[in-house]
Order: sequence, then C-alpha cells, then structure tokens
Amino acid sequence: MYSNFKEKAIEFVKQAVEEDNAGNYQKAFELYKTAIEYFCTHLKYEKNAKAREAITAKVREYLGRAEDVKKMIGDQGGSSPHDAPPPSNGPAPAAGTKPKPPGGGGGDSNDEKDKLRSSLGSSVMEEKPNIKWDDVAGLEGAKDALKEAVILPVKLPQFFTGKRKPWSGILLYGPPGTGKSYLAKAVATEADSTFFSVSSSDLVSKWLGESEKLVNQLFQMAREKSPSIVFIDEIDALCSARGEGESEAARRIKTEFLVQIQGVNSTNARVLVLGATNLPYSLDSAIRRRFDKRIYIPLPEAQARAHMFKVHLGDTPHNLTQRDFDALGKKTDGFSGSDVSVVVKDVLMEPVRKTQDATHFRQRRSPDGASILEPCSSGDQTAFPATLTSLIADGRAADIRAPDISMRDFEKVLLRARPTVSQSDLKSYEQFTSEFGEDG
Repeated sequence: MYSNFKEKAIEFVKQAVEEDNAGNYQKAFELYKTAIEYFCTHLKYEKNAKAREAITAKVREYLGRAEDVKKMIGDQGGSSPHDAPPPSNGPAPAAGTKPKPPGGGGGDSNDEKDKLRSSLGSSVMEEKPNIKWDDVAGLEGAKDALKEAVILPVKLPQFFTGKRKPWSGILLYGPPGTGKSYLAKAVATEADSTFFSVSSSDLVSKWLGESEKLVNQLFQMAREKSPSIVFIDEIDALCSARGEGESEAARRIKTEFLVQIQGVNSTNARVLVLGATNLPYSLDSAIRRRFDKRIYIPLPEAQARAHMFKVHLGDTPHNLTQRDFDALGKKTDGFSGSDVSVVVKDVLMEPVRKTQDATHFRQRRSPDGASILEPCSSGDQTAFPATLTSLIADGRAADIRAPDISMRDFEKVLLRARPTVSQSDLKSYEQFTSEFGEDG
C-alpha cells in the first residue's frame, strides 16, 4: 500500500511543475508541499537504502524549489510573475539555489540574512533578569568558574594575555530543577556582556538548510556583539549523539554547531558558549569535547535548601524563625530547588484553605490600626460563628485576612511532598562526573 504514497507524490510533482512553468506560483507552492508530504510518508515505509537515498535527494530538490517559489510569491507585489527563474531541467533546481534578483545584484543574500537575524532577535536578552550571585544558593564552584569565564575577562582584561585565555565553553549538567538556568540568568545579570538565550525551537526550521544557517548567524551575531554569552538550554535536544537513524537535517545542525563552537575556541573572539542539560550522556561526544569545563550542578545541600525556603517565601506574612528554616532544610534531603519551590507554593495556599474551611472568626486590630477578621478555633475567647461565604454575603469581604504562615503549615505539606529525582538518576550523574566532569 505504501507505493501509493510514492505514486501520488509523483503525480503532485507533475502538476506542480506545470503550474510552476505557467507562472502560477501560489498553486505550484501548494502542490510542491503536498508532494513532499507524500514522499516523506513513503520514506517511513521504504526499506531499500538506495531507493531511500534517491527519494531523499529528490525531496531536497523539491524543497529547494518550493522555497524559491515561496519567495517569488512574496516578491510579486511589484513584479511580473514571469520574473521568476524557470525550473531547470524539469522539476526543480538543485537544493539551496535561490532566484536571482533582476539586474543580478546580491540583494537576496542580504534579505535572507536580515530575515534570519530577525528570527533570532528574541534570543537577545535586552533587559537583565535582576538575579544576583547571592540569589543562587550554594554552587560556589560553578559560580567561580563562570566568574573566571565571564566577569574577570571584562573587568580585568590585562590578566588574560599571552597563553592565558578565559574559558570559551562551559557545560552545566545535573538533575532537573537544580538551578542551571537560574545560574545562567545570574550570569546575564552580573556580566557586562550581550546575552543570547536560545533553545531548540529558536534554531530548528522546517525549511531545508535554514536551521544550520540560523546557527551560523547566531554565532556571527555573538562575535559582532562581543563580549557575549550564548546560553543554550537543553542542548541535548539539538546535539544528541549521532546515529544511523537520525535525519540528514539533524546531522547538519550538529555539524554546524561543531564548526561554530570550534571557531570560538580557536579564535580570540570574546564569546562564551554556555550549555545546560539534564541528560549529559545523550550529548554527542564531539560536542561534549568542545566544552572546556563540564560542571556538575548537584542537588542543593541542607543549608542551600534552607536559604531557598526563605527566598521563595519572600515577604509573605509568616512567623518562622531562622531555626525553623534550618530545620526545613534538614527535613528535605533529596529535594531539588524546583521541589522546594513547589513545596512553598503549596504552603502559600494553606492560609487560604484555612480561611475557606473556617467555622469561626475573630475580630482584631491590624498593626496599622484597621479592624480585620481572621479565622480561629471555636475555643478562642473572642470567636464568633461564621463562614467565608456568610461574611462575603454580609459585605465584609474586604475585612477578611488570611492567617500568617506557620511552621505547622510546612510540616503539613511536607507529609505529602516527594522529591522528583531518584537515586538511580543521581548515580548516573555521579558516574558522568567521574568520567568527564567536575563537581560544582
């Protein structure tokens, strides 16, 4: 049955070529797209390696022509449709060829460059995240390495002369939720550098050949705006280990990354490539070698967790002491920074739940002298029976205040909270560290 996909694809290609030659570019573009979809479906079932290779080559040609036709559709506002170059020798020109502008100028390459840079514009962090080094609990080794790579070369360039050069590639790896991205934001705040923050969605395009051009332009922009930092979150999604089953497009993206990162390493360009991953073993070995330093970002220790509880609670009214925060840090062994954040979010809702479930309230004066209502037990001497619903119905909603957060609220939530990182995951990270990395 899968041969029907190939036959339909060929039929759509014939129709596309006819419309293309006739100058009906919108219709030709749609037909090329449909043909490519049928070819791709056929490839899922084709087992013959030579046949797959031949069909893949044809798909590239049709993709290249579809890109040309799409561009001509956009340019037809002020030109004749027949200004487009006809398909050479039948269905399509070789992949990657572009229609030449009238007069033979080089305007297309500049337009394409501007388009690629425009699509990367959102990756440049214009405003600093306002996260300081002190906001990052623990991770002193990682912070010291990043200061060596980012802060010192800008503040003290005289230190880095001769053979002494700052790190050009740093990989942060470890369990999810341990602060790798948060640490990168601290770098963006503290460094007097242009900060590019990208992910796979910024660099992967459905158009053949455009993804590697985006990678190229990203690093070119970073060199132009140096000193700069290119932060690639979840880098394993872009640079996983190469294998037989991967697509040609994925392989070309990895090759372009290798070339660009190697270029940063071999020149005096003041560009730091900062990668973060939860899956270090998934990285291609050649990509891994491009990072000068590979730093393990482990689960936070008790003291760091205590600091996180305090930071996440912020200025929310509470009656916890430093001793309480220290106790919480000790009670949450194995919790990541993200786990601590989730616990605090749950705790922040406990006063709301108490107010919703309350059957008695009491009236008292707030520190600013206002009369307020807060939930209490039925045994309180000033208690009177009421519910949240009844008080709202009486028009007293504005007087209701939630009680302060207490240690008991945390203890209640911790009874149902669980860490999200398993011991087997931790052993995997520790094994990678012993083979390729260093402790942060």
